[in-house]
Amino acid sequence: MSRIPTTVVTGFLGAGKTTLIRHLLENVNGRRIAVVVNEFGDVGIDGEILRGCGIENCEDEDIVELANGCICCTVADDFLPMMRKLIDRPNPPEHILVETSGLALPKPLVKAFTWPDVRTRATVDGVIALIDADAVARGRFAPDEDALAKARAEDPTLDHETPLEELFEEQVACADLVILNKTDLVDAAGLAAAEAAIRADLRPGAKIIHAAMGGVDPSVLLGLGVAAEDDLNSRRSHHDDMADGHDHDDFDSFVVRGDAVAGPEALVAALEPLIAAHDILRLKGVVAVAGKPARLIVQAVGPRIQAYFDRPWRDGEVRATSLVVIGEKGLDQAVIAPAIQAALA
Repeated sequence: MSRIPTTVVTGFLGAGKTTLIRHLLENVNGRRIAVVVNEFGDVGIDGEILRGCGIENCEDEDIVELANGCICCTVADDFLPMMRKLIDRPNPPEHILVETSGLALPKPLVKAFTWPDVRTRATVDGVIALIDADAVARGRFAPDEDALAKARAEDPTLDHETPLEELFEEQVACADLVILNKTDLVDAAGLAAAEAAIRADLRPGAKIIHAAMGGVDPSVLLGLGVAAEDDLNSRRSHHDDMADGHDHDDFDSFVVRGDAVAGPEALVAALEPLIAAHDILRLKGVVAVAGKPARLIVQAVGPRIQAYFDRPWRDGEVRATSLVVIGEKGLDQAVIAPAIQAALA
């Protein structure tokens, strides 16, 4: 029995993983693809966006959501049982895509494919790390190197790397292929700076490719055939010497719900200053717009906001708004939530 190739798509919050996967689904020419989506927060926005893609042969049953916690922390409880269900189908998928949350460590997920009841039936075709070129070029993930060196010299027991940078390093160090996405938003100097930041953690043999809006040919991403589970030792991790698991106490998230808004333009204009004022890392969700038959998808990464209509509301579907807000620990929900509610009014 041949093993089902599985591609793990990792990347920081808002790097464009869902857009990349949607592009893949649109261009696989009828292949049976199953997608596993792991979200941060309690509303399955990414799964909803993929279900609304309108792509032929992309059935609801092929989009599986794992929302009980970060996928790398719930491997035994959630991921492995879900994998068994997928590969036990009478007509199993030809390929599986796993979209991790922006907070996931990829290595524990790859290690899960060494478990006996999965190892003989599925393999990690490759680990793809998606990186936001514009954010990295602006130093979003790296503290001041000189200040860090000085602090360490004064007290070598201190670790001044931010959780965001550690996640970035983990994802790059585990990847077989790094996609530097959103290259249309940076100039040549910014692109060079982003590549330099990636190469500092790139594992031997891994490649970097450029993309805009996740537009990468499936033939480049699928069929790598690296069997990553057999090559764990080369995928270094800050957590290799620690007990299994990690926590996400450095991040907060909450959901804001509301009714239909008057229009997309006014909503985006109201959200922009809120995001800037409160250092919101990620905002995404489904919005109902008065008088419009289709759902509005809103996705924000830092100051950049995208808003587009995807599919018509289904009969019987509640036309309501749900927005997930994600930020670092200390996110002021008491101030932000009412402000967003006002923007939705």
